[in-house]
Amino acid sequence: MKPSLPIQPNHIAILRLSALGDVCNLVPTVRALQRQWPDARITWIIGKGEHSLLAGLSGVEFVVYDKATGIAGMRALWRQLADMRFDVLLHMQQAIRASVLSLGLKANVRVGYDKARAKDAQHWFTQHQLAPHPNAHVLESFMDFARVLGVKDERLEWNLSVPDTARNEAQVISGEAPYLVINPCSNVRLRNFRNWSVEGYASVIEYAWVQHGLKSVLTGGGSALEREIGDQIEALCQPASVINAIGGTSLKGVLALIDQAQAVIAPDTGPIHMANAMGTPALGLYASTNPQRAAPYLWREFAVNVYPEAVRTYLHKSVDEVSWGQRVRHPSAMMLIKADDVIAKLDALLAHTASTSSAGSTDED
Repeated sequence: MKPSLPIQPNHIAILRLSALGDVCNLVPTVRALQRQWPDARITWIIGKGEHSLLAGLSGVEFVVYDKATGIAGMRALWRQLADMRFDVLLHMQQAIRASVLSLGLKANVRVGYDKARAKDAQHWFTQHQLAPHPNAHVLESFMDFARVLGVKDERLEWNLSVPDTARNEAQVISGEAPYLVINPCSNVRLRNFRNWSVEGYASVIEYAWVQHGLKSVLTGGGSALEREIGDQIEALCQPASVINAIGGTSLKGVLALIDQAQAVIAPDTGPIHMANAMGTPALGLYASTNPQRAAPYLWREFAVNVYPEAVRTYLHKSVDEVSWGQRVRHPSAMMLIKADDVIAKLDALLAHTASTSSAGSTDED
């Protein structure tokens, strides 16, 4: 007999290890659960890097699992949680590693994705599945876990923690002048099909500097590829127009930089969703992934979208003929994006932000 869902859960477990963009998209679900049951305890089992981004999230206790520790790390986590039993486990990670990890957790009921969305046979590891939700954005898929428990208030709220040390770090890097944050690389090994051209970024940086008086701060991890791309972009730009901070910031430091930026430009990678979470205007570059599913949620209309063209060119199909999560894993897919496309979206995004800010100031007056 299938166990029933709790009406008034006292202790909720969330299992979502990665990635940076996904955990940002999950936070509104956490906030919705907190509004519904303010006294409930929430334990989030999360990846190491993702924890460094979300550390300090109010009302959440984190249990960190480092994927590099493998089965030994799982056993250590199981021992750590041996005396803990959850009213409900929200299994939000569609990966066999996470499902194996879930086996050592004690829960009255385990909730996972419906069969259509459950990759790696995740539905075998859960007792209660979500209602089908075809063609859902990632953020909406996470919110389905709150909905299945009966949550009605779906207001989007993040309130990520940014410590003073991170704000000081950002201030030292950016200085006083207004700036854009550009995160040029998708820092996912073997997935460089998300990276746009060096020349394209340099053209946008030059335009932002000349036409809008905005510097560009380059951010990213410390991998050799990211540093190389950052150096190549910098070499094509006027020295005054760009600050190369790739490999030189903490994740919280990047979050602080994003918080004070005029806008963020990036492919489908963590910082574009970090911008969304901070309320910073976000311009996503989408060719290999479908922006209807994965663009920064609040700024979807400003995404540069050549995904349909990439599907036609490299998969020889229409968007309607491929699965919702289909990726175009071709190294030239992102080259379908033209600098003029990005510049036009940047102009529209900055104009929208200026008009919104002006309207807000008028209302306050």
